[in-house]
Amino acid sequence: MPHAELGREIERLFDANPASYSGADRKLFQQFKDALNAGEIRAAEPDAAAGKSGWRVNAWVKKGILLGFRMGATVDMSIDAARQPFFDKSTYPVKTFSAEAGVRIVPGGSSIRDGCYIARGVTCMPPMYVNVGAYVDEGTMIDSHALVGSCAQVGKKCHISAAAQIGGVLEPVGALPVIIEDDVLVGGNCGIYEGTVVKQRAVLGSGTVLNRSTPVYDIVTETVHCAAAGEPLVIPENAVVVAGARAIPHGRGHDWHLSLYTPVIVKYRDAKTDAKIQLEDLLR
Repeated sequence: MPHAELGREIERLFDANPASYSGADRKLFQQFKDALNAGEIRAAEPDAAAGKSGWRVNAWVKKGILLGFRMGATVDMSIDAARQPFFDKSTYPVKTFSAEAGVRIVPGGSSIRDGCYIARGVTCMPPMYVNVGAYVDEGTMIDSHALVGSCAQVGKKCHISAAAQIGGVLEPVGALPVIIEDDVLVGGNCGIYEGTVVKQRAVLGSGTVLNRSTPVYDIVTETVHCAAAGEPLVIPENAVVVAGARAIPHGRGHDWHLSLYTPVIVKYRDAKTDAKIQLEDLLR
């Protein structure tokens, strides 16, 4: 089924919200999920006409994912029910792979949910988790204890370091999910939430947290990056962002010498930065 027609049918079924689903409905959902798994459709995609972010959300794809939760019954998915029981929606089992897929899943307890795209050359270090609707492009490494949330979009040759949290944004359906463009390094214990867009070749130092509510101070260009109304926070290309603090200038915060957390762009990526992170290529 052409994707335009698939989108119309998914929208129709989502809006109808029937009390029960027919065999044809379930066949439609399976076609939808097959396209998600193949990377043929995605929750968001690059769009030069989309303004500063350069991305547009595909709300119908998010509706299709939510439709799967409506359709599914909670079933026993345990490998060993006595020692390690698992119960989840029948529509979203663990994603299956073959060696021919070219995905490296290192033993040790990782989990990837069905209905997401994992490209060739992706490395998954245990334990990590990728949720439904995510898109992870070629050559990316997802390190131990890292999360790629529902509908998050991760580009080529990224490194999602240990314990990093890439938020998803499945709902509301019109909201842009978190976007990590090509060649981005996300340091350990980073958190990226609320539809933030990290442009290509940016570097996020360990412990950096990004969301729509926190301004990012750019000491190189002497500007402050904020999320405009209805728009995501956008981190510029090649930006090197670290966790910082800014003093509270008045009131008790000032009297008590308190500071607030804020991310700070301290430089833009150069040859010295590239040399520091070159080691990662040896791990892929």
